[in-house]
Parts: sequence; C-alpha cells; structure tokens
Amino acid sequence: MTDLGPEAELQEQTDRQRGTKLATLEAVLFMAAEPLSGDEVAEILEVTPEQAVGMIEELGASYEGRGLQISRIAGGYQLVTRPEYGPSVAKLHKPERFRLSRAALETLAIVAYKQPVTRPEIEAIRGVNSDSPLDTLLQYQLLCEAGRKDTPGRPVLYRTTENFLGHFGLDSIADLPQLETIPADDVAARAEAAEVLGKEAAAETPAEPEEEDSREPAAE
Repeated sequence: MTDLGPEAELQEQTDRQRGTKLATLEAVLFMAAEPLSGDEVAEILEVTPEQAVGMIEELGASYEGRGLQISRIAGGYQLVTRPEYGPSVAKLHKPERFRLSRAALETLAIVAYKQPVTRPEIEAIRGVNSDSPLDTLLQYQLLCEAGRKDTPGRPVLYRTTENFLGHFGLDSIADLPQLETIPADDVAARAEAAEVLGKEAAAETPAEPEEEDSREPAAE
C-alpha cells in the first residue's frame, strides 16, 4: 500500500469533510418542510454563506438526469421532484388537485400584479363583491393583510405570501409571468392575468369548493 504524502493526506481529509457536508446538506434539504435560505444552510453546515451556496449548486448538479432537483423558491432552496415526474408521484399519494374558482383566481391575479391593494380597489376592477374569494385566499394563506392604506377609512391592504410563491413555484414577485399584451381596460387585464396564473398553478393541496359568483355589484 502506497503511503500518501502530507499534502495528499490533507487533500483526502478535505475531500472527506466536503463529502460529509454535502451528505448532510442533502439530508437537511430532504427533511425541510419549507425552503431554506443560504444563511440557514450556512448555519447548519457551519460554513460561510458563500460556501453554502457553492455546496447547494454542487449538490444540485449531481441530480442532473435524476428524479429530484434543488429549486429556488421564495428566496430559499428546496429539494423537490422534477415536474415531469409529477403524474407518477401523484399516483403514490393520490392528492386532490388545488382548484381555485374563477372568482378567486381573478382576485388573486389582481392582488399579485397590483399589490398592495385594498378590497375596494379589487372590487373596482372586478365590478363585483369580492368578500368570498378574499376569504378563501386568506384561508389558504395565499394572501395576507399588509397594513392599512393612508386614505379615508384606512382600508386594509392585501399582498401575496411566501405560500403563494411556493404554490406557483416562484422565487419572488419579480418572477411573475409577464402579460403578453397591455390590455385596453381593467376587465381585459384581470382576464389575462387570471389566465396566466391559472396556467401556472400546479401544487397539490386540499381541493377548494367552487365558489358561487353571483356577480353582485360591489358596495359603493
């Protein structure tokens, strides 16, 4: 057996330590229920944030051609299945697909593209009462309150949440799909935005009962 020189032994020890760190990173990402930031990974692995990001990229590259991938979601990193294997994974868990009603999807699209926005502003665009779809979106934590607008009555402002980013697989609001055209009016804008978000929805969560949209005029 050939004896290793001091430099070779040091390199071998360094490689083993890095291999252990990568294995630890894989285990942590596998068990994490929510995306982990680079700083959180760095703290867990006891490395610098720059080293943590490098290890995440190295581990991610090792999944090329496999069923898993590391995705950047809501400002963090998460180990997920590749989208093309979704139908097979769905057979294992048989979850009910998350389906927003048209009213909820319209409301969500308006908030996503115009946030922060108040209920009266939402209803001015939709032209109908939006209490029910807002309640649904708050219940599923796709929206949250974001303070109050400094106007008469101080109406509540709404914005999207990290859960919204995770549901649509977005890293930030800046990654929202761009509307292909500039609609001539708010009706066209809300319809196009709702259609774009509807195509993006793919998460598996408890099904939402279809809401009735009686097209009740918004309160003045």
